[in-house]
Amino acid sequence: MTTTLAHGADLLARHRETLDRARDAIRTRAYFSAYPESASGKIYGETAAAEGKAAFDARLGRPFALEQPTSGDGVATERSPYGIDLGVTYPVADVDALLAAAVRAGEAWGAAPIDARTGVALEALARLNRMSFEMAHAVQHTTGQGFMMAFQAGGPHAQDRALEAIAYAYEEMSRIPERVVWEKPAKPEPIRIEKTYRVVPRGVDVTIGCSTFPTWNAYPAMFASLVTGNAVVVKPHPQAILPLAITVEVLQGVLREAGFDPQVVTLAVDTPDRPLAKLLAQRPEVALIDYTGSTEFGDWLEQNSRALVYTEKAGVNSVVIDSTDDLKGMTRNLAMSLALYSGQMCTTPQNLFVPRDGILSSGEKVSFDDVVAALVSAIDGLLADPRAAGTLGAIATDGTLRRIEDENAKPGVVRKSAPVANPEFPNARVHSPLVAVVDAADRDRYDREAFGPIAFVVRTADTAESLRLATSAAQRRGAITAIVYTTDDAVLQQAQRWAQDGKVNLAVNLTGGLLVNQSAAFSDYHVTGGNPAGNASLTDAAFVANRFRIIETRTPVS
Repeated sequence: MTTTLAHGADLLARHRETLDRARDAIRTRAYFSAYPESASGKIYGETAAAEGKAAFDARLGRPFALEQPTSGDGVATERSPYGIDLGVTYPVADVDALLAAAVRAGEAWGAAPIDARTGVALEALARLNRMSFEMAHAVQHTTGQGFMMAFQAGGPHAQDRALEAIAYAYEEMSRIPERVVWEKPAKPEPIRIEKTYRVVPRGVDVTIGCSTFPTWNAYPAMFASLVTGNAVVVKPHPQAILPLAITVEVLQGVLREAGFDPQVVTLAVDTPDRPLAKLLAQRPEVALIDYTGSTEFGDWLEQNSRALVYTEKAGVNSVVIDSTDDLKGMTRNLAMSLALYSGQMCTTPQNLFVPRDGILSSGEKVSFDDVVAALVSAIDGLLADPRAAGTLGAIATDGTLRRIEDENAKPGVVRKSAPVANPEFPNARVHSPLVAVVDAADRDRYDREAFGPIAFVVRTADTAESLRLATSAAQRRGAITAIVYTTDDAVLQQAQRWAQDGKVNLAVNLTGGLLVNQSAAFSDYHVTGGNPAGNASLTDAAFVANRFRIIETRTPVS
């Protein structure tokens, strides 16, 4: 054990500067990124791209082996939205044996010093960063993200989010002294007590992955739980296993080298006819659950599991358009937000509220119809770019394809969604954004999440009604992002009340390269935890501090 703990401390020393810079960033909220987002050979090495592609190709059509108990069965459930054959077979989890192994492995892991656990986590992140090209292909071909988004969101951005969670966890645990001598004045002698404080983990964490951003959404939970001493069972979405399987493989390797049981982290792969998420959620060994996905199952977890549950669920994100000084900039920005990854982001706007009498643009009146036409024109202009297929990515699930088809057939559609060719992948299922005009009274149409490249321009009586509808949607359905366009200070104040009452983060007058979809680690809080879209935020102190408890021992000092 001495070798193990010393090695863990050595790993922390290796990455101390990265941790210290991250701790400073979460205090200042200034720009910081430890892992470069540019897929440049000058940064990652001139051969990194080719090596990453070769490493990904080498995994295809083969069994994926991990050090953990299995049922003896294998399953291959992933299908590339780009049409290539993946054929990776994963061992199906034996829940009883897997949880028993996690509990056993977690005992020594939870007893290890904080510095040792943090060092292991940081070393794993460093190795994952060097594998960012391989991870990009794994993310692209399981989620449908375009390659550059898959590289950034699946690699460096996810790694930054993990580092952010590590920094918060280390910060919170570091606040607690290991030992104090407590002295209370009294007669004839003061009362002197030695008090020791020990950080202890809650138990096994089950991280339930999503199909669209498997690493970006799972990493904060996985690394926060690991650093606070909990064993982690990763339950991937059946469509997006490979990115998390690679992650578990890397973590197990670092754990093994540091002298720990690699089963501190395991992968719980299930089959479509025998899903494991509900079973795991109700096991007594499971103390923590982290979930990203549908509202329906997130609600079930919150209501039926004895574990402490952190959720990010669905929402209905709104845009309130009142006035602007840059109509072209506004519509270009919104067009990109709607088109990026075909709207398959939890942060993508869905409902654009516009007064029926139109808006003011640079002091001149623009009719409702002209606002809609400008938006459609901006989308068409974006799709005319040869790089459009990369921006759109591919449709991840059959359910989203059916949703597009259903909406295309409904009234009010001013821009139908249509297939888009991807020259690199002829069998990719790529579809352009759909825009439909509806009245404020048509709530059955727009007042629920329509996941995918689907947007509704909602005709309202005025901006006041737009704000009321947007606030109501956030409160009842949940929202992760909100954006207002206005040149009126009074309207801006009302929009800030919308954000406050709806417990949703607000963007104002975005017309340039920054999109409402985007969330920066160390600065932006992703999800507030204050409305039905989720009960947790990535990342704040509340996301990590309850993953451990403090056990105190008091001994009188003579």
